[in-house]
Amino acid sequence: MKLLTMLIDGTQRIATDDYVGFTFFVGCMAMMAASAFFFLSMNSFDKKWRTSILVSGLITFIAAVHYWYMRDYWASFAESPTFFRYVDWVLTVPLMCVEFYLILKVAGAKKSLMWQLIFLSVVMLVTGYFGEAVHTSAPGPAIWGFISGVAYFAIVYIIWFGAAKKLAEQAGGAVLKAHKTLCWFVLVGWAIYPLGYMAGTEGWYDGLAGLGLNMDVIYNIGDAVNKIGFGLVVYSLAVASTTKTSEA
Repeated sequence: MKLLTMLIDGTQRIATDDYVGFTFFVGCMAMMAASAFFFLSMNSFDKKWRTSILVSGLITFIAAVHYWYMRDYWASFAESPTFFRYVDWVLTVPLMCVEFYLILKVAGAKKSLMWQLIFLSVVMLVTGYFGEAVHTSAPGPAIWGFISGVAYFAIVYIIWFGAAKKLAEQAGGAVLKAHKTLCWFVLVGWAIYPLGYMAGTEGWYDGLAGLGLNMDVIYNIGDAVNKIGFGLVVYSLAVASTTKTSEA
């Protein structure tokens, strides 16, 4: 299969049957659009919500830049842009953890909670990179994937049952609702990434490749759902809070 063709003027275009390249292109455009939406809407909210909306915009903006490079890398080499993807994640996933802290500040969340979530997210990503790009022969990916999974479930525990949940319950109302929605994103949305990891690495789960699952397609879908979705949840919370304040 020819993944790309070269036009007369030297520019590249994605082949019609390159569905992987198509998801990179759509992901890039979606992240750009989301960034513009979040940045342009910042002044519509109270000062206390602008930081949250700014972070949402930064998450999708950073992703858009990396997707631009990943799209070109795929088009040029037809290889998974693992390095660019993990650079993207190591910047954006901790920012997603920061969102939990920002919306829970109203309930007295401390910075220690934020740094705890950031640390666990970095461990999750670094160990995942080792399994996917460094120790690529079995059982390396399975071992590093297990360590990454432990860090992931530690994050899940904190936000679903630990300190973050208690703070959300204290805040109640729209904050609690938004927190629960973000928790579902982490539990269900982030679970997309282990599927991509297993589809692209060696291990006892090699059978996933036989199901026709492509690692990059899974990752691209996961990024769009989680990064844009996270921002929209925070945006909805800001709208609800601003509307309530205006009516008071």
